[in-house]
Amino acid sequence: MTTSFEWSLSRGTIIKGKWKQGSYRVERLLGEGANGKVFLVESQRNWYALKIGADAVDLQSEVNVLQSIAEQRRSSKAESYLVDVDDLRTANGKEYPFYVMRYVRGVTLADYLSKQGAEWFPVTLYSLLGKLAQLHEAGWAFGDLKVENVLVADSGRVELVDYGGVTAFGKGVRQFTEIYDRGYWNAGTRSADAGYDLFSFAVLCLQLYESKRLAQLTASMLPQNRVPEELLRLAYANPVLKPLCGWLRKAMGGEFKNAREAAAAWQQWMHRPGGRSSPPVSRWIKGLFVASAAVLATTIYWLLRTGS
Repeated sequence: MTTSFEWSLSRGTIIKGKWKQGSYRVERLLGEGANGKVFLVESQRNWYALKIGADAVDLQSEVNVLQSIAEQRRSSKAESYLVDVDDLRTANGKEYPFYVMRYVRGVTLADYLSKQGAEWFPVTLYSLLGKLAQLHEAGWAFGDLKVENVLVADSGRVELVDYGGVTAFGKGVRQFTEIYDRGYWNAGTRSADAGYDLFSFAVLCLQLYESKRLAQLTASMLPQNRVPEELLRLAYANPVLKPLCGWLRKAMGGEFKNAREAAAAWQQWMHRPGGRSSPPVSRWIKGLFVASAAVLATTIYWLLRTGS
């Protein structure tokens, strides 16, 4: 993938903060994008994800989001996951900003469901709605919500990754992927709000089970013909998504006030007679959602792909 930030770090390189003197040993590259690279690093026998970039202003916007979420966590007496923010000064005198976050191993949402089975679809997606709700309550829209930017840990905990598109409510979304974009489907503006993410969430559901037909649809349609109804036709034709079409219609139409209301409607679908969740899974996810309301855990296993 081409990136505007070409500087690299070899394994074993020591990164030391200019101001706080934090020291991190580089293990390997995790991912890269237009505004920086993310490395797996080790410090005092703990693993972290360190993002370093060339543009301090650009990187600072991501730091602002993470610090805002960190404030949320402190108010609930939860451990902060934003570990460090500093600058690296190189031997030639150049300086590069970086920040460090805790690292948790995991797999993409698509890979997790492929391995665990479709019965985990309602469980993991419900958890994802909880993550979005917490971000929204801090005044931010995730923006670039897509399959690649959702990570699932071994425990089944869902995490959002790649905060490059996170945007304060009311402002134009900083970064998005067209197929998930509300504006692309003539369903609203690109102004950051809860509805923007919920629309992307609905498309994400389609992407998990109808990726080929969705790609064919977008390739064959004229821009003026892109409407949510075309997406819903794909959902109605899929046995996993068809029972969820009422919820998807509301999400695409901006009918939910916020992600909490959307999560409550999702939970009702899960628990209705004949719904998809078995009693053991229902109890498990109920406990997970209650816990996630107090703790916003985030992983930076950056999976930035071409086309972001």
